[in-house]
Amino acid sequence: MLGWLCFAIASTTYVLTLEPSVSFWDCGEFISCAYRLQVSHQPGYPLFAMLGKAFSLLSFGNNAKVPYFTNLMSALASGATIMFLFWTITALAKKLLNSKDGSAEGQQLYLIMGAGLVGALAFTYTDTFWFSAVETIVFALSSLCTAVVFWAILKWDAHADEAGADKWIVLIAYIVGLSIGIHLLNLLTIPAVAMVYYFRRYNNITLKSGLMAFLISIVILGLVQFGIRGYTIYFAAWADLFFVNTLGLGFGSGAAVFCLLLAGAIAAGIWYSIRSKKPMLNMVLLCLAFIYFGYSSFVYIPIRATANTDLNNSHPDNAFTLYSYLNRIQYGETPLLTGPYFDAKIIDQKDGGVIYQKGKTRYESAGRKSDYVYDHNTFLPRMWSTESDPYYAQNVQFYKQWLQLADGQSPTFADNMKWMFSWQMYQMYFRYFLWNFVGRYNEMGGQQSTEDLNGNWTSGIFDGSKHLPKSIKQGTNYAPLYALPFVLGLLGAAYHFKRKKRDALVIALLFFFTGIAIVLYVNQNSLQPRERDYSYVGSFYAFAIWIGLGVIALAEIARLKLNAKFAAIGSFAICMLAVPVLLAFKEWKGHDRSTKMIAHDMAYNFLISCPKNAILFTYGDNDTYSLWYDQEVEGIRPDVRIVCLSLFSGDWYIHQMQKKMNQSAPLPITLNFDKYKAGTRDVIYFNDAKIPGSVEVKDVFDFITSDDSRTKISYQSGDVLNYLPTKNFKLTINPDEVVKKGVVTPQQKDKLAGAMEWKFAGNYVTKDNLAMIDIMAHNNWDRPICFTTTMGPDNMFGLQPYLYKEGFVYHLIPFKNDTASAGFTKTNSLVMYDNVVNKFKFGNYKKAKYLDDVSLTQFYLTMEFTFSDLAQGLIKDGHRDLALNAIHKFDEQMPDINPDIDTATHKFFLAETAYNLGDKTLATKYVKGVAGFISDQLDYNYNLLKDNKPNIDHRTVQLGIQLLNSMADTTRDNNEMELSKQLQAQLKDYGKKFAVLMR
Repeated sequence: MLGWLCFAIASTTYVLTLEPSVSFWDCGEFISCAYRLQVSHQPGYPLFAMLGKAFSLLSFGNNAKVPYFTNLMSALASGATIMFLFWTITALAKKLLNSKDGSAEGQQLYLIMGAGLVGALAFTYTDTFWFSAVETIVFALSSLCTAVVFWAILKWDAHADEAGADKWIVLIAYIVGLSIGIHLLNLLTIPAVAMVYYFRRYNNITLKSGLMAFLISIVILGLVQFGIRGYTIYFAAWADLFFVNTLGLGFGSGAAVFCLLLAGAIAAGIWYSIRSKKPMLNMVLLCLAFIYFGYSSFVYIPIRATANTDLNNSHPDNAFTLYSYLNRIQYGETPLLTGPYFDAKIIDQKDGGVIYQKGKTRYESAGRKSDYVYDHNTFLPRMWSTESDPYYAQNVQFYKQWLQLADGQSPTFADNMKWMFSWQMYQMYFRYFLWNFVGRYNEMGGQQSTEDLNGNWTSGIFDGSKHLPKSIKQGTNYAPLYALPFVLGLLGAAYHFKRKKRDALVIALLFFFTGIAIVLYVNQNSLQPRERDYSYVGSFYAFAIWIGLGVIALAEIARLKLNAKFAAIGSFAICMLAVPVLLAFKEWKGHDRSTKMIAHDMAYNFLISCPKNAILFTYGDNDTYSLWYDQEVEGIRPDVRIVCLSLFSGDWYIHQMQKKMNQSAPLPITLNFDKYKAGTRDVIYFNDAKIPGSVEVKDVFDFITSDDSRTKISYQSGDVLNYLPTKNFKLTINPDEVVKKGVVTPQQKDKLAGAMEWKFAGNYVTKDNLAMIDIMAHNNWDRPICFTTTMGPDNMFGLQPYLYKEGFVYHLIPFKNDTASAGFTKTNSLVMYDNVVNKFKFGNYKKAKYLDDVSLTQFYLTMEFTFSDLAQGLIKDGHRDLALNAIHKFDEQMPDINPDIDTATHKFFLAETAYNLGDKTLATKYVKGVAGFISDQLDYNYNLLKDNKPNIDHRTVQLGIQLLNSMADTTRDNNEMELSKQLQAQLKDYGKKFAVLMR
């Protein structure tokens, strides 16, 4: 009953704090793929998608409710995880108290149940687990698989001497197979499960046999991960190649025959093991069969890929593509034991295996894999990044910054190890661990510094002496836990090792493989797009077991002074208050997403900013995934074609863009698939033909896609390939046609240029560039072309002179260059006003109980940019009344907060605009808010300076003082003399305090 009580408490918590709609990052893609049974990004999550589809049906046709019910799936799965954790802790507690038969009474029963309640409810309210429990993400269901597997091996352990007990092992195999269709993290339980089996089955336990058992567990893990999961598809692909290319049969015939032969071989083996009375062989083959039963969910992937769903990542409709999809080959290989440091140079390139792709009637070669040879390699490369990596320069800069390496200084093996321990292990694992069990400052990212407050851990015990900024202490995610969960967990671990070394070793293995082992295997090379704590939730689960057992350890200590009953009850009461209750109290405000609609509404704003039938180019996850959700599930703006540029380099994605999707016609990409398929025109290098002036983009396109030998040159490799003869592109404009197709109003016709001229930025054309050139050459202004405003300029194809802001997008408009707009963002102001003021939604920004880091930084800043640019554009175009309306709309819908110095800076720009428009009240309010934020930050940094601390935020200090100076001048110019004097006094004071820094 208490296990079900834990389920009820946890599930209620998660339902109450559930995000009512889509969340940021992968959630939008997962909901879209679940709702319409589509194919998500590698390595595929088919079982998750099918379960999500079942939960989505609870919306009963109200598509806006679909994410609530898929989020509910995560909440209930997380609640069930807590229930299984309770049963796991109580099972271990019974063994610890030598009450294996379950006949515990009195204080023993109190302790066992108390341990289970404290450990399970503590984990309920931990930061990382709670975060995944209230959104549609795979980690909630993955955690449930981990919990069931570990609970099942303890059930087997308790009944191993009984007939039929091995059914629990077969159940574990089935759950492991199923979990592959959710996430691979569950496979990391295999070593711990194997050691439980070893300790229970073997009487002669020695160090040698123990090490052998451990090595066998690693082999089993490898066989499941690489053998069953990977090489099954690999051999199926080669069988298919033989049947299709040699025997002339249809695609999939060889893979089907291989799978039938594999199933027959396993069935024959099981039959033989029964006839020959070989129980161990029988169990191994049954486990193998049930792993395959679970793994069979992946049949979903090629079936749905063949159905040509809207979201169809990599289009894995055949065994070869499915193999590369499962193994994430497009992301490249990560060196583990040997490989290059970041300063290694490529000195040679060798051809690897043939890459096969599906042709019309047979598999065709798409070239060979490239294996690079470097001038030097090293053992255990951690600081790795190759010149072929698009983030190479950024990675190298961060390595140097973190290790304080001088330019040109080669890293040593000591540097390599320092990086591994200080960044990969501490910053990207132990920092997360401490968030959950010691405490956390705020929800901001903190990968770049061990000293900065943002994203760092804190116990809260010494925070009183740190003069923390108010922005930290008053933030929703300031959650000091006084290290109480950590201390109780350490106490439980120490007691466990003292009393039951074997069981403690098993928990330690689970802790290691779901934590540090992931760090070593993933080998992250520099800054990640987001914090990665969700990857290590299994490790935190293992530690929560020790938190539970800490209750028993504390009771043992208390028994030295108290009788057994009071010690048991007292320990439970103290631990319950000091850990689960404390966690719930401190963490609730930072996890209550019940009023937040920001991800949904920001995606809506991107789509609603687009003209009818637009082509919208996006880039990052938060510019794309929630847009997919809005469009694919709720049907918002189905006429807009979303094109994710980070996928546009794939031939499969370009091919998808040549098809109708929802209410969006195919993109104007004229190239035949054979002209851009993998292995064809992968790269077209620039070779200056000295052509004067600019060349029509259609002529450039025809030249680089021609098969005429005169359009090609020979390279040293012997290849004869197309080349790019010029970077200067031109598109001649017919003003009447542009007006007729509604790109601009008739009143704007005289602003149109006779031709658009721009320069291609790169030295080579990749497939995404080629597709873009095709679109520019053949669109003929039939479809509006837009880019998200959050996209980097490098991805805008050099078209910035002709991009005009119309909300959350830039619209390509061939206006003449306006010298009066120099230094300002170009806007199509009246269209933008209608979109932003009349159509935008604001995600309940002002009233939401909790704002995540993406909302606080990226999209709050985007909102500031948007309204500031709109107001400036309206003022420039003579619409001062509308500009003031726009500023008031921002104030009405957005909270007056300053999460960081960048948002504060742009809040001041809004204040300047308000002064310019005559609204002194609003302007003064914003100035005072910014001034308060700056004072708070400068006071904190001055305390660091006085204490000779190294983590002074020089940028915030410099920008803060500059802002104070600008605000003092602005308020003086607008006759706010008293406020100006206050700001001048602050400026003078801080100028003295930071004089040494400013010099």
